[in-house]
Amino acid sequence: MTAASKDAGTKWVAVIFAVMGSTMHSWFVIAALAGATISSQLIPPTARAELHNITYIARIDGVAPGSQATFVTNTDQTNTAPLTSMPGNAFEANAVLADPNQAGMQVSIRWPYAAKVHCEIDVDDHVATQVDRLVQPVPGSTDPMNGVLPCGAPLPNP
Repeated sequence: MTAASKDAGTKWVAVIFAVMGSTMHSWFVIAALAGATISSQLIPPTARAELHNITYIARIDGVAPGSQATFVTNTDQTNTAPLTSMPGNAFEANAVLADPNQAGMQVSIRWPYAAKVHCEIDVDDHVATQVDRLVQPVPGSTDPMNGVLPCGAPLPNP
């Protein structure tokens, strides 16, 4: 094989690879676009939903040791936190929810105490729900809502 024929063969192979590379590149682009289109159809709508910042605020204006706040943290999930026994100190908790209509909280006062309760739910830094009420549990009551101030959406079942 002479140097000229060897050089001509190398150029021919380079042209074949260039054509195959460009064609293969086009197929990769088409496959990637098709995959992106199909996968976007497979993602559930809730995964693409806008998320909302929820702020729960509770304040007891009175002495009521053993009081607590229960609030929604996620779909079908709640968290409970003790409230300070010092009157006027505010409790605050944050959550992120896809549906702000699911934001809910309950403030519980234990018997024999009674106090004025402030309950507030802010959605994206705007007051969505606010309740101010005297909560006075009834002794001996079997009502699960005895001494409870509901605020916002009902809490999911445990």
